[in-house]
Amino acid sequence: QVQLVESGGGLVQAGGSLRLSCAASGRTFSSYAMGWFRQAPGKEREFVAAIVWSGGSTYVADSVKGRFTISRDNAKNTVYLQMNGLKPEDTAVYYCAADNTKAVVSTTPYYWGQGTQVTVSS
Repeated sequence: QVQLVESGGGLVQAGGSLRLSCAASGRTFSSYAMGWFRQAPGKEREFVAAIVWSGGSTYVADSVKGRFTISRDNAKNTVYLQMNGLKPEDTAVYYCAADNTKAVVSTTPYYWGQGTQVTVSS
């Protein structure tokens, strides 16, 4: 079992930066694959970024490649999403997610956080 709590969302101007954090409970965080997803109003939830249990491999969606970076600190049970060069189309609720797997987080992860709002003004 793992519980996920996101933080770091907010309102930012286009071109600005935010860093989202996701704090996980449980002693086995390091064995979980982690990911970030987002859902904009009126749209389906979409994949943003993923990181394997060791942090050795990361993946990002084409729409954020070169702007967003995912990382994790297993000693702190936390995964991060550094977002630079934000655009109005990045406005969404961002969710942290986890799967108990050595592979990449699935498209429908088992564990979800409650989400944090990111709003980018033009």
